Amino acid sequence: MTSDDAAPPGDLLVQAVEGMERPLFVLDDAWRFRYINPAGARVLGRTVEGLVGRHVWTEFPEAVGGPFEQLYRSVRETGTSDGVEAWFGPLSTWFRADAFLTDAGLVVTYDDVTERRRADEERADAVAAREAAAVELARAAAEAEVAGRHLMLLGDINLAMTSTLDVDEAVQRFADLVVPVLTDWCLVSVVDPDGTRRDVGRAHSDPAMVAAMHRYADARVASNRSTAPVPTALRSGQPVVIGELTDEHIRTMVADEASRLALEPLGPAAVATFPLVARGEVFGAFTLVNGAQRGAHTEAELRAAEIASRRAALALDNARLSAAAQRVAERLQLTLLSPPVQPDQLELAVRYRPATQGVAIGGDWYDAFLQPDGDTVLVIGDVMGHDIEAAAAMGQIKTLVRGIAYDRLEEPGGVLRRVDHALVGLEVPAMATALVARVELGVDPDGTPARRLRWATAGHPDPLLLLADGSVVDLEAPVGPPVGIGWLGPRTDGLAALPEGSTLLLFTDGLFERRGVLLDEGRERLRELLAARAELPLDELCDLLLTGMLGPDVEDDVALLAVRAHPLGSERPVDAGPEVLPPALPLP
Repeated sequence: MTSDDAAPPGDLLVQAVEGMERPLFVLDDAWRFRYINPAGARVLGRTVEGLVGRHVWTEFPEAVGGPFEQLYRSVRETGTSDGVEAWFGPLSTWFRADAFLTDAGLVVTYDDVTERRRADEERADAVAAREAAAVELARAAAEAEVAGRHLMLLGDINLAMTSTLDVDEAVQRFADLVVPVLTDWCLVSVVDPDGTRRDVGRAHSDPAMVAAMHRYADARVASNRSTAPVPTALRSGQPVVIGELTDEHIRTMVADEASRLALEPLGPAAVATFPLVARGEVFGAFTLVNGAQRGAHTEAELRAAEIASRRAALALDNARLSAAAQRVAERLQLTLLSPPVQPDQLELAVRYRPATQGVAIGGDWYDAFLQPDGDTVLVIGDVMGHDIEAAAAMGQIKTLVRGIAYDRLEEPGGVLRRVDHALVGLEVPAMATALVARVELGVDPDGTPARRLRWATAGHPDPLLLLADGSVVDLEAPVGPPVGIGWLGPRTDGLAALPEGSTLLLFTDGLFERRGVLLDEGRERLRELLAARAELPLDELCDLLLTGMLGPDVEDDVALLAVRAHPLGSERPVDAGPEVLPPALPLP
């Protein structure tokens, strides 16, 4: 093309603008479209011919008062170029508009940024979703951590409270565990069988406040009004929760000014009391108290406390029942293992230690009584088993031995034979080893009064005799089978002197039998202990034997009967204690 054929510069500019991909239009001073390129008309959904010369606010009235009108008027008034990005409803489109003022009019270029805005919003939504997920994850992690602590607490409560049968110790363990996991401080009340309420368990997270807590707790039972949380929970069997404790609450809870003053330093701000209910009986309550800084108990803390109340109540009730069973067993033991007689110059001492933890009785027994002729009968025995059933069987056998030995003045072997036949004939479902001995008063060849020991054994360990010089003698006699099997063979007595100053020791096999230790080794250990401390008073000697022969975990019941032969014809020694005889002995 030659220079003569070249288009005028104005035409070239128009051609360039019309070919632009970016939308553009020009508005004159009367807000009419002076020019719009094809791209601009296309984006607005119009034609160039349909817009040129038309008033912008007439063609697009939805823009009046909006951000685009504000942009155009601002640029025209100030002459300063500016831009805006806004939503245009009629076209459902986000536009980015840039405006600047020229001699030809107000030039506006604009772009459809809907897709970019959608992408930005999606990215923003994704970021927000990630942030929300992170927040939720942190919240869930915090809740899981709290739930884990509460779960561990409940396990610790189970372990701590079921490992003791002492109610006071159990509730103190409970208080120590829930502080500070569930609360700032805690008081646990128990109601004794006589109806007396005691605040036993006490714990505070701040060591400096422990003394103040004790001062208030000491006064709380007497000063609580009937409307206070603990009395209310004890009556209703339902929790009492006060999330925001006010002075008015305290006045309705605490009856006297002194107790209110004792409570004041503790600064209680929230209280939650839960009853201790097991098997339909309310026998206590525990109170969780928070200060102002910690505030009201959370829902998670209250849920954990409610579960803890049920577990603690069951553990405490089991402890109470076990304690009651222990008292029954002890009374049964006192009945079955009666104190021995203390005749003339014979001093008797007895010991019993059960193998079963929590039940102070088993199948071993001892007995000592006088026959009508004045001889002293000694009995030691061991029923198979270590529980209350063995104790019941032991009571029957002991009664048979005592009755037969008292009624028939015959040798110990004959007593055991009759007992054996009676057990079989009466169908007593028990078998036992036993040793029956009789201390007889006779004379030596020179006419001097002397004691003799006559005994027979039914499968029972042989007795030991500790002489005054410290030597130890095994008293051996033919051993017959245990009673309760109907043995028809002979039962033979042994006979030995019982010198003055000697000590006779009858015992069950739990004293010297140990797992993994030979029987001979166990008896030898027993002999060594006896020989080393022959000078000890009888009670001290018995205690020494139990301490020296038994470890902390007793594997078998142990019964021990010791007899010290003080000199005949002299006053009974003071350290032997008083003489104990039946009220009257019938003549033989």
